[in-house]
Amino acid sequence: MQSMGDYYSAVQLRSDRWSQLREATDALSRAPDGRNAEANLEKITELFSSLSLIEAYWAFPGVQAFESLRRQFDHGNYADLAFSVQRITRALTTGAYRRRHIPLERDSADQDDHEDEAIQSLEARALSKPYFEVMVVDNLNEHQERWMKSNFAQMRRTGDPFHYETVVVPSLQDALIGVLFNHNIQAIVVRPGLILESKVELSILTRYLNRAGGIEALENLAPQNYGPELCRMIAKVRPELDAYLITERSVEDIAGLDLGICRRVFYNQEDFLELHLNILRGVQARYKTPFFTALVEYSKQPTGVFHAMPISRGKSINRSHWIQDMGAFYGPNIFMAETSATSGGLDSLLEPHGPIKEAQRLASRAFGSKQTYFATNGTSTCNKVVVQALVRPGDIVLVDRDCHKSHHYGMVLAGAQVCYLDSYPLNEYSMYGAVPLREIKHQLLALKAAGKLDRVRMLLLTNCTFDGIVYNVERVMEECLAIKPDLVFLWDEAWFAFARFGPTYRQRTAMNAANTLRERLRSDAHAAAYAKQQAMLEGADDEALLNTRLIPPPDARVRVYATQSTHKTLTALRQGSMIHVNDQDFKGEVEASFHEAYMTHTSTSPNYQIIASLDVGRRQVELEGFEFVQRQVEAAMSMRRAISTHPLLQKYFKVLTAGDMIPECHRESGVQSYYSPDQGWTDIWDCWEKDEFVLDATRVTLAVGGTGWDGDTFKTEILMDKYGIQINKTSRNTVLFMTNIGTTRSSVAYLIEVLVEIAKELDELIDDASMMERRGFEKRVANLMEDLPPLPDFSRFHDAFRTDNLTSEGDIRSAFFLSYDERNCDYLELDGSLKDAMETGEDVVSASFIIPYPPGFPILVPGQVVSQGILAFMRALDVSEIHGYRPDLGLRVFTSEALKQQAKTNAARLKLNVQRQKT
Repeated sequence: MQSMGDYYSAVQLRSDRWSQLREATDALSRAPDGRNAEANLEKITELFSSLSLIEAYWAFPGVQAFESLRRQFDHGNYADLAFSVQRITRALTTGAYRRRHIPLERDSADQDDHEDEAIQSLEARALSKPYFEVMVVDNLNEHQERWMKSNFAQMRRTGDPFHYETVVVPSLQDALIGVLFNHNIQAIVVRPGLILESKVELSILTRYLNRAGGIEALENLAPQNYGPELCRMIAKVRPELDAYLITERSVEDIAGLDLGICRRVFYNQEDFLELHLNILRGVQARYKTPFFTALVEYSKQPTGVFHAMPISRGKSINRSHWIQDMGAFYGPNIFMAETSATSGGLDSLLEPHGPIKEAQRLASRAFGSKQTYFATNGTSTCNKVVVQALVRPGDIVLVDRDCHKSHHYGMVLAGAQVCYLDSYPLNEYSMYGAVPLREIKHQLLALKAAGKLDRVRMLLLTNCTFDGIVYNVERVMEECLAIKPDLVFLWDEAWFAFARFGPTYRQRTAMNAANTLRERLRSDAHAAAYAKQQAMLEGADDEALLNTRLIPPPDARVRVYATQSTHKTLTALRQGSMIHVNDQDFKGEVEASFHEAYMTHTSTSPNYQIIASLDVGRRQVELEGFEFVQRQVEAAMSMRRAISTHPLLQKYFKVLTAGDMIPECHRESGVQSYYSPDQGWTDIWDCWEKDEFVLDATRVTLAVGGTGWDGDTFKTEILMDKYGIQINKTSRNTVLFMTNIGTTRSSVAYLIEVLVEIAKELDELIDDASMMERRGFEKRVANLMEDLPPLPDFSRFHDAFRTDNLTSEGDIRSAFFLSYDERNCDYLELDGSLKDAMETGEDVVSASFIIPYPPGFPILVPGQVVSQGILAFMRALDVSEIHGYRPDLGLRVFTSEALKQQAKTNAARLKLNVQRQKT
């Protein structure tokens, strides 16, 4: 039996322990006097001890039922025990306990499993009442606990929209462990009798408590404040939950306290009916889906369609003799809900006043924004909307150079002066990390010294990066605001939508950091800290500012935007995305321009199915996002452990750790790896709280150069073609496995099986190879793992596209449109005319975006000078897909005549601007 230290999650531990208990009790019941009976007895005793610490936090099977199992075991009723354990394990696996009572007695009339959720149709499952659990926090004896649960049970009515069971824990600590452990909990009832400390001592559960902040801050807390403090602490780790506080204190005492997620306070009463109704109402508030419900109702209405879309109501398909297969494949409902109408209970995405507006409001609540907008054509469009709404021609924007191409094109559309920021390179794996804060501050201070800080508008960064590097969002914003107090932040969180629903991850999301920062800036403590630092830094030079963690002024404006590919990491149809806004100046300064930009880029015929999926996806994450994200992280951690500990896999593969992907200077916690065979699991809470960069655990980057295959070949010819495993990100010698909220433990097991099979085949291939074949293999491995070209930094914009030589920003829009005239462009071959031109000292300037896949971002943008490093990198590229490059012609560049003319035009424009400023 695996030790507790082998598990990253107590949920995985619980699941495996029940499975092991089922196997052991079944074996004992079949052979109670067999040769393995003694070993089974010992194993069952150990499993009961292990599970007893965990089951107190779950309503099913419940503490009473669990104790009944132990009595069966103690009395030697092994057949009854095996039957009961089998029923429980099956109910936990299939989720049957969520829909019906599970009898555990052998003589029960209901002993069949024909209703098990695993074999039910989606339609049947949709008709059952959703199930959840309510945690009651009070220090009760067994008699009082039974009385409490009985009172809740008596409140149930057949017409209730949901079904719930109660679980009782005695202490504040137990409640914190419980809400981080039991994903079924949707509401907490906090009663006056709770105590502070838990009696449970189990390292894997203590890890959960640490994520909630431990109890260091509670040591001097008065007992009457335990309840309010618990509501506040739960708000930080699971803000989607509802809490109900029953208190004996006066209204005046409670009114001034921060009650976190508390929806209602009950004063010194035991009104179970009112409490029951409030619990149902609170869950209903998260369960409702305004637009999805409206669309379902619309599909049921009889209509006569006299507008666009012949496919509406499925008419063009039903009447067809040739495309009936399409109707059979998709089913009727998708066509019944297809329309271009914005009436009849529906709404307009461009001017929402009904269910779409309400759905966006609920999404705003779920993701912690002030405003949220839906998009049906991907985050690429969301990025352009935000940039166009906020950036005016001539504004300076600091941009992560290896960000998604939509940002670069957005800069073209907006006419921004682009200041590119370089991420730290990971040359040995042919990928980039993220932009160090020191680099961002350096650029801002340089712009300030050049007198351009007033023109700086926005900082645009990718969080998290495709490879899983996550910024310390709060720290970046506070230090940048210390230099530029009205700076706008756009965080591209295309791959990070799920992060809101994991306590560890949430703290590094844009919206959470914005809310935290807004609250902090209003505090007296912050004002005092700012004044103290200003006195200390008086007369300080740039080097001192770069080495200091800067504090923003209390009057700094928090202006934060996040774009999110909901469809990439949560439940939504393809291209379903959101824009989240947390901008203190949005109403007064941005709303009108945002509306125009939204109109510019949003289709007048948006797909209603995508909007409905965003609405339902929001419902899902508010009610079970915590559970799904928890399982996603568990799956990735299991994958890490399995690969890192398998002796055969270690010969050819390596899971890249935080130490491999983040330089030590950016890891203040010193955390090197989330798992190591020597030390076991690392609690990632500390590094996620402190470090400048952290590694998203849900992304597992696997170095595959040791196999002799490059990343693209390994992805296409091995994983995809041979084993049907899909991935979409590679580098020269790595492949990226992304877990998501749909990843199962079976999927992880299959992947490990495949990797082991590949490793075995390589072993056999090498064992049978000739000496020359082995040398060839070793040469390929060395070429992939050692002889790698260094990744190039951004070189510079050509002077024809710059305002001066003081700072690095450039006019990407002028360069982009200059290339529209073919007479301004020429083609140079990499190993011929381009190399010759550069050796003469001539500036060679790209006329196009050059985007190789991988890595999938521009290594050249219009107006950028080609450096020797970029040339060497392009010559070393062996990928088949390079957007903007013509292998038959070469690299598209500007002619010297075009650059000279552009320089004259640029000089004349700058002179005119100076004259206007003087006037």
